[in-house]
Amino acid sequence: MMKPKLLTTLPGYTRALFLQDALAGVTVAMVALPLSLAIAIASGADPAKGLVTAIVAGFLISLLGGSRVQIGGPTGAFIVVVYGVIAEHGYDGLVIATLMAGLILLAGAFLRAGNLIRLVPEPVINGFTIGIAIIIATSQLKDGLGLELSEVPAEFTAKLAALWEARETFSTPSALIALGTMILIVLFRRAAPKLPGLIVAIACTSAIAVLADLPVDTIQSRFGDLPQTLSWPEMPDVTFARLAELLPSALVIAFLAGVESLLSAMVADRMIGGHHRPNAELLAQGAANIGSSLFGGMPATGAIARTATNIRAGGKTPVAGLIHAVTILLVMQIAAPMVGYMAMPALAGLLILTAWNMSEPQKWRGYLSDRKSDVGLLLLTMVLTVLADLTVAIGVGVALGLALRLQRRSIPPSDWSDPDR
Repeated sequence: MMKPKLLTTLPGYTRALFLQDALAGVTVAMVALPLSLAIAIASGADPAKGLVTAIVAGFLISLLGGSRVQIGGPTGAFIVVVYGVIAEHGYDGLVIATLMAGLILLAGAFLRAGNLIRLVPEPVINGFTIGIAIIIATSQLKDGLGLELSEVPAEFTAKLAALWEARETFSTPSALIALGTMILIVLFRRAAPKLPGLIVAIACTSAIAVLADLPVDTIQSRFGDLPQTLSWPEMPDVTFARLAELLPSALVIAFLAGVESLLSAMVADRMIGGHHRPNAELLAQGAANIGSSLFGGMPATGAIARTATNIRAGGKTPVAGLIHAVTILLVMQIAAPMVGYMAMPALAGLLILTAWNMSEPQKWRGYLSDRKSDVGLLLLTMVLTVLADLTVAIGVGVALGLALRLQRRSIPPSDWSDPDR
């Protein structure tokens, strides 16, 4: 079934429900705002692209999605892919790849492939998630430590070498801002988990940096003023050669968007005792990525952290997600100059903490207690993600994982006779 959950929840919708959804939507927007900026910057894009993605894709995912409480937008899982596509094909190449990924997801929804994505082996998902977390964390060391580097290599080992060579440019103020941001975020999450402590933490450390005139970069000093309006939708310049060139990247984006959104929806189901519609979710992800690309945005998917925040803040229906997107648009129109004062080390601290949470360290012991083949598959996927390429990691991991799953089944021996040729 591809009927959006919004249509299911609107009959009988009350003023009390709207107030709950409105409070949750505003709360999630305050969490999504700095995350969207940080993810865009870490991906090698202009920070405004993160806001565009959160607004357009976030609205469409809630409007058309198959989950009552799913919140969509740019996520950390895409940073590695997006950074690579921009570096190799330019930002216009990313826009085309995102548009293609949206079309692939739409095709998957109409072919009812929503349930098939669940067949991806869990060790593969865990392996590339940990691998992505490692890459994200190392990519933020430059800003978090205030290192002076003209260019950071994309390749992992070369990046570590470049960071080590720049160690003498270490900036104590930048490191303190990054560390202070992480500490405040953790304290707010423990003391007041329902409040948007993330935005408060970043606002506090950024204010300290500005008022004390610390030698740290801000969004405005590095990227200039943020736009205060959305651009008009525009079709990218598409050629057959360009489509063929970007198809592998589009397939990876579509795969990640599908897996991440359905994982997030399943987590939400467990939290609220509900049941999402996987094919409606794929349809929404497809529409969201097409919409994001037309507005010049980035790839998007369901975000587990923001979805959980929505639930904890009292969100009950997709209306909360719609309000979250509208709130970010209003902030963009009214307070863009203030957002520009966010300190780069503060955003780096946010992403380092996000990477740590992505890796789910509380589950590592459980992973190691699994059967040896699953542990090996997880480690292989993780290493390939970090040292090789995400496309290779997913391809090898899924193929090997499905082979192991077939091997474990009790398959009766064949009674075929040798062919007489």
